[in-house]
Amino acid sequence: MFRVESKNKPAGDQPKAISALVSGIKKNLRNQILLGVTGSGKTFTAAHVIAEINKPALVIAHNKTLAAQLANEFRELFPNNAVHYFVSYYDYYQPEAYMPMSDTYIAKEAMINDEIDKLRHAATTALLTRRDVIVVASVSCIYGLGAPEVYAQNIFHFKEGDKIDRASFARKLIELHFTRTSADLKRGSFRLRGDQWEIMPPDRELIYFVKTHDGVIEKIFEVDPVAGFQPGKTPLIPELIISPAKHFITQKDDRQRAVAAIRKELSAQLVKFEKEKKYLEAERLERRTKADIAMINEIGYCNGIENYSRHLSGRAAGAPPDTLLDYFPKTKDGKPDFLTVIDESHVTVPQIQGMHAGDASRKKTLIEYGFRLPSAADNRPLKFDEFLKRVSNIVYTSATPGPYERQVTSNTRTGQVVEQIIRPTGLVDPKITMRPVLGQIDDLIERIVERVGKKERVLVTTLTKKMAEDLSEYLANLKLKTKNLKPKVAYLHSDVKTLDRIRILTALRRGDFDVLVGVNLLREGLDLPEVSLVAILDADKEGFLRSETSLIQTIGRAARNVAGEVVIYADRITGSIERAVRETDRRRKLQMEYNKKHGITPKTIIKAVKDILPEYDEKGKLAEDVLRFEMKPMPKSKTAIEKLIKEKELEMKEAAKQLDFELAAILRDEMRVLIKKSKGRGL
Repeated sequence: MFRVESKNKPAGDQPKAISALVSGIKKNLRNQILLGVTGSGKTFTAAHVIAEINKPALVIAHNKTLAAQLANEFRELFPNNAVHYFVSYYDYYQPEAYMPMSDTYIAKEAMINDEIDKLRHAATTALLTRRDVIVVASVSCIYGLGAPEVYAQNIFHFKEGDKIDRASFARKLIELHFTRTSADLKRGSFRLRGDQWEIMPPDRELIYFVKTHDGVIEKIFEVDPVAGFQPGKTPLIPELIISPAKHFITQKDDRQRAVAAIRKELSAQLVKFEKEKKYLEAERLERRTKADIAMINEIGYCNGIENYSRHLSGRAAGAPPDTLLDYFPKTKDGKPDFLTVIDESHVTVPQIQGMHAGDASRKKTLIEYGFRLPSAADNRPLKFDEFLKRVSNIVYTSATPGPYERQVTSNTRTGQVVEQIIRPTGLVDPKITMRPVLGQIDDLIERIVERVGKKERVLVTTLTKKMAEDLSEYLANLKLKTKNLKPKVAYLHSDVKTLDRIRILTALRRGDFDVLVGVNLLREGLDLPEVSLVAILDADKEGFLRSETSLIQTIGRAARNVAGEVVIYADRITGSIERAVRETDRRRKLQMEYNKKHGITPKTIIKAVKDILPEYDEKGKLAEDVLRFEMKPMPKSKTAIEKLIKEKELEMKEAAKQLDFELAAILRDEMRVLIKKSKGRGL
């Protein structure tokens, strides 16, 4: 049973939107748009919809960071339900590829994030063992995953009093890709010491301590790996559920059948290459495939085993792969029985639509040149029509819905658009001022000085990275007549590393910077209540950065401050500008009328600055030795360094547990610097 826990109640347009969306789902409307303006609480509305329909939910976001933010919000709103996070577990991923023009083969190279892998297992296990589950995922949810039926069949479940044979128990864990060890336990490993068995599951950072006697389970303890077993304090649990250590599980019979099918396909492809006189390709394919077959026969696994997923699962050629969507529950007649919410749909839907084509092009080249069997093409993301068959009711949330969402909701028998224009805070969309391009910098400087004098922040969008950097330098070096009002400026664009972006945005909110200049600031999803002015330079240069969608999204950056204003610098009114201004004025008019009718006085959103970065000192100022350990005294003894590294590791794991991956990455980098420096000193 889903239940929202919050001190806030639905307000503004939220009650109306919740009622309309729930009613639409009950009428089995296939597609609904929640057209919510910036700051209107779309996530809060979606949470109440999930609670009212009381079904599992899949929430899809277009990047990992946004997905983590949403997962945290849903966790706060549903503290007693299972909210999970499912994204690609690669910190770095270079797919296998071949470039015929230069005869260059690029091997698959990947760095797996152990914490995210743990969260993926937690998500799939929850979906197969309970109903009150919300999974917040990136578009990786449409990529191949092990078959849910096989995964479910291999979930290990036992309890106190069960009879269990030690050898059979060890053999079963190894079949589930657990590793036996006599050293420290890691996720997906186990240790047997007489009648005392210790297991660390793949989805949790803890140790299950199983005490047996004469083949009967006496007690099961849940042990903190840091504190260790504490007699009288370590909690007992009545039963234990352990999921497989990998999502791709292969049974012995399945492997034998798959190997036979792989050999048959290999023979057919070798004959084809021989007829085409592609002797190099034939030799290459035979050597690689036979090596993989040997590994599968011996240990049931090989690098790149996902390329044989069609044979291992017994799927027909061309059949879609199993994905996270297949782990969600179905009705008795086999239809999807969960709600899908696509966040920022104007970005996420095109991502889902485009994934298959890019993957297919790369695989085609690998197959043509003998690096992979033709069946490797079936290890792929879902096509868009396949994705639609695997979901039921969809709610698209966006302030600027894309063409696809507009199209599928145009038929009122199958879809509807639900507007959420009125914010619970009473804030209205910003006032828009039009100014000519000629003299735009001088006009901008006057406005910046005015805002800085009020201790407010300014966002400025340019057309190029070079313009952003040059304008930042120009503004930072201004010699103004007004004393003590020299603006502090930073720039932000795609070349700025992710962690540096977070530092800059946090510094802007704190007041370490007054002005932030960027190319396409809307992409960063900036929700900055301190920003009262957004300036759009060269707005009449039609294109992606100055499209209707981009303009509306950029205008929304000033919608969280009661003094919000947007200045559009343009010499001509383009179609995009006209539509963006018209839509903003329409929303602003509705909001002001609502406030007047209900006697609401808008107030700037008060939002605490989250201390996600350790480089801020106690006064909240940006420390000058950010991640520069050479400026900090190093501990002198090896023991002190090891203790500090251990502390950092614990902090990193805690941050990852809270889905605060930005902080976790920083702490990981700090650990690496400490380890490197300690080795350099010979400690």
